[in-house]
This record gives sequence, C-alpha cells and structure tokens, in this order.
Amino acid sequence: MSDIERMKELVRILKEAAYQYYQKDTEIMSNFEYDALYDELVALEEKTGTVLSGSPTQSVGYEVRSQLPKVRHESPMLSLDKTKDREALAAWLGTQTGLLSWKMDGLTVVLTYRDGTLVQAVTRGNGEIGEEITANARVFRNVPLRIPFQGNLVLRGEAVMSYAEFDRINDGLEAEAQYKNPRNLCSGSVRQLDPRVTEQRGVYFIAFGLVSAEDGPDFGDRKYNQMAFLKEQGFQTVESRVVTADNILDEVQAFSDRISQQEFPSDGLVLTYDSLSYSASLGRTAKFPRDSYAFKWQDETADTTLLNIEWNTSRTGLINPVAVFAPVELEGTTVQRASLHNVSILEELKLGLGDTITVYKANMIIPQIAENKTKSGTYQLPDTCPRCGGEALVVESAGTRVLTCTNPACPAKLVQAFTHFVSRGAMNIDGLSEATIEKLAELGWITRFGDLYRLKDHREELMQLEGFGEKSADKLLDSIDRSRNTEFYRVIGALGISGVGEAGAKVLGRYFKQDIEALRAADEEEIAAVEGFGLITAHAVTSFFRTPANQEMLDDLLQFLTIAAPEAETGDKPLEGLQFVITGAVYRVPNRKALQDLIERLGGKAASAVSQKTSFLINNDATSSSSKNRKARELEIPIITEDEFFARFVPDL
Repeated sequence: MSDIERMKELVRILKEAAYQYYQKDTEIMSNFEYDALYDELVALEEKTGTVLSGSPTQSVGYEVRSQLPKVRHESPMLSLDKTKDREALAAWLGTQTGLLSWKMDGLTVVLTYRDGTLVQAVTRGNGEIGEEITANARVFRNVPLRIPFQGNLVLRGEAVMSYAEFDRINDGLEAEAQYKNPRNLCSGSVRQLDPRVTEQRGVYFIAFGLVSAEDGPDFGDRKYNQMAFLKEQGFQTVESRVVTADNILDEVQAFSDRISQQEFPSDGLVLTYDSLSYSASLGRTAKFPRDSYAFKWQDETADTTLLNIEWNTSRTGLINPVAVFAPVELEGTTVQRASLHNVSILEELKLGLGDTITVYKANMIIPQIAENKTKSGTYQLPDTCPRCGGEALVVESAGTRVLTCTNPACPAKLVQAFTHFVSRGAMNIDGLSEATIEKLAELGWITRFGDLYRLKDHREELMQLEGFGEKSADKLLDSIDRSRNTEFYRVIGALGISGVGEAGAKVLGRYFKQDIEALRAADEEEIAAVEGFGLITAHAVTSFFRTPANQEMLDDLLQFLTIAAPEAETGDKPLEGLQFVITGAVYRVPNRKALQDLIERLGGKAASAVSQKTSFLINNDATSSSSKNRKARELEIPIITEDEFFARFVPDL
C-alpha cells in the first residue's frame, strides 16, 4: 500500500472514530489506538508533504448535527498541539514563565455572563459553531448563576463528571447501555434536550481560561491573575502551577504522581505562557494557538499473558466478559483484570488463552487491552450461562454482538432485577441487600416483583433466617408495605427497562400524565417523540410491555400498589388552542423546560419544531439567523420575546 493510500485509509478510520466519539458518545477504538493512528497520519503528511481533504489533523472538533440550537463562537476555539515528551514540553517553554494545569477529559463549554447573570452556555462544537446548552449549564453542580462582576464576562472551561458519579450511573444501566468512560457519559449528559436529565447526572464545570472581561480589573499581564479573578467570582478553576525552566519537569512529575487520586478524569496537562502580551503576540496557526501546548500522558504499557476470560450475567441476561491476565505493574499498582465490554470487542482483538496482550490504564486509571500481539483467535465463546447453566446465545444489540442467557428463570437475572427494583431511586425498600434477595430467591419466596408484597405470609420463617429476628423482619415488612403508596416514575424505573432510569421514567410520567396504562398502550413512534428518547430506547420500552411474561408480571405487581394520581388541573386555560416553540436562552424562568411546563399548565402546547401548527416562536433574539427563526419567517409565524409572551398571555406572573 502506498503512503497516499495508507493516508486515505487513516483519514477514513480516524474520522469515523471521531464521529462515533463526539456525535454518538461511543468508542470504536481506545484513546491509545486513536493516538497511534493519528501520529502515523501526521508522520505520513510530513513525509509526503500532502494533507488530504478532511484530514483529522486539520479539524478541531465535531460537526454539530444535534437538535440543540447552533451558536457561532465570537473567537475560534482551537485544539492544542500536543506532545508526550516531557523534554519537548520543557523546550517549548524555554525561558518564559508558564502555567501548568490538568488537561480535563470532558466537554469544553463557553459561558457568557451579562450584568452578573449567566445568559449563555455553548459547547465547543467544531471550533467555529457550537451547541447552545444554557438550560443544561444552569443545572451543573457548581456553575454560579450570578456573579459579583457586572460587566460582560466570557470564560471557557470543561464540563466533567467524577469517577464516582460515572460508576453510580453506570451501575444503574444495563450492560449494553453502559458508557465506557466518564467523558462519553459527560458529553451525553451535557447535550441532553431535557435539562432534568442533565441535573440527575452530576456534571461539574471547571474553568480553565478567561476569554474577556469587559471593563474588568488590570490583570498585570498575567493569566495567573485572571484565574484568581475567576475563582473570586465563584468558579471552580483548574489546579495550576507556575513553572519555569528550573522546575517544570519536577512539576510534571508531581502532577503525574497524583493522577490516581484525582476525582475527575484527566488525559494529560496543559502548559500555557503566563504573560498575556507575549501570548497575544504569537498569534495562531490554522488549528493551534501558539501560546499553549498539551502534554498527553505517555501511557505506561506492559505485555502479559491472557490467562482466562470470566463471564458475569446481568439482570437482563447479558453475559459480560472480563479479561484475566498475569499480574503486571502499571502506574504504581498491580493490574490483572480488564473489562472487554462485549463479544464484538473480544472478537476484534482475536483473543485466545495464552496470547500475549499489551495492557495499559486509560487516563492512568482504567485498565484496558491496547492490542493482542498473538491474535490466535482461538477463544471459544461459552454456550451456557455461568450462573444457571442455561443456553447462551450471541445476539446483535444496537450494532454490537453480545452474549445473552436464554433462561428466563436465571438466578442472576432474578437477583439483580430485584436488587434494582428495591433500590433508592426505584421502589426505595430498605433492608433488602443483594445477599438477602439471593437467599429469598433460593427459598423460592420471590420469583416476580409482586412476591415482595406476599413476604408477609412468610413472616415466621423470615424471622428464623440468619441475620433476622422479629424486629428486623418486621422492619423489612414495614418498609415493603410503605412502598405500596408510590409514584409513576418509581414503578417504571424499577422495572429495569433498558435505557430507562429514574430521570427517563420521570419524563415518561409527565408525558403520559402519570398513567401507566397509557404508557403500556403507546407505540414505538409515540415514545420516540418524547423529548430525550430515541428509537433504540423507544423500541426497548415497547418490547418490554409487549412481552407476555412482563405483562403478567406488571398486572400482578400493580394490584399491590397505589400510584399517586396527577395533580388535578384547575384554573383558566388562556393558552388553550395555541402552540408554542421555544428556542435560545431564557431569563425569567430557570430553563426552557420550565417555560414549556408553564405553557402546558395554561392549556397550550409546547412543541420542539416550527411547523404550520405553530402559533408563536419564543426567542429572545428575534434577529437570530437560527433555523427556527428562518422557518418561522418562511411560514409567517410571529416571533416574540420572553417578555412579550408574559406581557401578552400571563401578565400576572
């Protein structure tokens, strides 16, 4: 293969990987593999003097294709040139003073404040145009909605998710719906159409740079002072160290030594010149600013021998593989296990027991297999479930091959399903640990969810179980009894429908007016139209309710429950017969969803797209060239501001 042909192949592979990573929040290759292919492409471009159209070396982000409003950045958001060589980083700094900080592994966001109030949040997007996520940013855990500084302020930072939050959310998802790393989960959370989903996800914002502060203080020609100013305004800022040629290598090592203790993911460091005037004098290239340089962790790798592949059965019957290999030391710890996630990854690696594999820690934290040097491909997939011995089959799920247990009575499915059912975000039944559930299942006392409410028939026997007595048995039964008076979202979230957690169940509850029967009768198209839901989740929901065994299980369960009725609708309906579409930032209510809820309470309808049925488009920027504004003008639909909406339709609020 010629150099040019190889470059074409690399461009195709890397563009597809970037599309999946940025647009779909999924990974088709590890960062380790991506960096290796990217570096190969850079080397070939330098060797041949040719840069192909669409080369990832010339782009700075993802192409925006979602339904979120699009916003053009006032100044381009460039990516950073990078190195994995500490000496090269030191050489780049030269005799200048710099700021060295964590390179946070999340989604870059630009915040804008006017008169001390947050008015806009935009993702980086492709560097020129990003997605407007103001409503979502308002529910980040630590973004100040108001700040002391009253001038126009623009800053940049990273939306990130902690490892602890990542584990918590992934634990509540089925294996096929789980995210591979915190960055993917964070990106999906930040770009939600429903801010309430974002709010449930625990996203943080860590500021790393000031873009502008109109009529702000004198920063004394130092970025260090800018970061101190942002901290004074209430922002959580990225940890930074002042470095010179004398201490930069020591500081790089100090950061490296602490990576395993970090709450948030980091994929390296960023070095920037401290002097504002010197930075401004350097300008930029087509892709990179010249005043900042990224240092990527040099992944410590080790070759080892694949000893075994363990399989664990989830509550949905998915059987998930974990690679077990001869212990190796990586980043100061002993590692001997790494998740393979699914059959597709196992097959792509062409694994066989005894193969020599290369392992590393992604972001110096999560063990991964980088490559299989032997590629024997001799591993035979199990044909039985490791938990129950039932038949195991490989099936296609959302484009991924997975191994699944076909036995509906598999204890693993039963125990994990009940563990989820009784959890705090679901039916919230205290006193039922996984070990207790397993014991009850072994005794045959629980085979379907309704059986929990029949446990009172086993009170005397329950008191005799190890760890129980009269008080603890009665306490458990009381907790079960209290859960009978419940809410729609708890029941739906407790059922374990793939892709439907607590937040999604609440969205369904609002849409279907807390009516489970209405949800059960809905078709796939109607559910896919619910904001925050797509075809895959809609299919999972309808498939669940169409399955006869699930229908019987739910009918049995519902006879024990009293589900709170939706609040009775009272008062005038001044918006009856009117349909509104809302776009852009809002100021008088917390977010667009709050305005949508108000419209619906007053009898109107809030739609997501402008059509002939639209009565008014609400947009505080009536001169915007957004697609919704253009469509409204084409259809001669009035565009009104938020203030005009309140003055015209709800003047008393």
